[in-house]
Amino acid sequence: MSIEKVREYFKAFGMEERILEFGVSSATVELAAAALGCEGKRIAKTLSFMVEEKPILIVAAGDARIDNPKYKARFRTKAKMLSFEDAEKLIGHAVGGVCPFAVNEGVTVYLDESLRRFETVFPACGSSNSAIELTIPELEKYSGFSEWIDVCKDWE
Repeated sequence: MSIEKVREYFKAFGMEERILEFGVSSATVELAAAALGCEGKRIAKTLSFMVEEKPILIVAAGDARIDNPKYKARFRTKAKMLSFEDAEKLIGHAVGGVCPFAVNEGVTVYLDESLRRFETVFPACGSSNSAIELTIPELEKYSGFSEWIDVCKDWE
């Protein structure tokens, strides 16, 4: 189970106890916000795409949406999310629990500018009923991100 991979990953940093598990689903922004009792925009959703035959992850704020012209300008291709089956196979986590931690080799992680307005955010931890609260510097550190990008719209 990929939450166990994430738990082992955070154990190396002495942070596995910070992983939150819920008795309800947190597979969508709305469900995660309800489970955590926070605003949906503070959910750090992780979106999976294919760029030049390589899987990438974009971590964005819960209220942000991919802006197709910005995405195309940045990656020189149309935004096409991975299928349910491909996400688990290529990323290492199933849809609903996709996160930037303990991912498969060769997956590039980007953080979207929509996250920078928060002190802390809540990304998933590999399952559809988990999350962890991280500061932005912690998210940078533990996600192994490549760079900050600006490919989203409709956020405050």
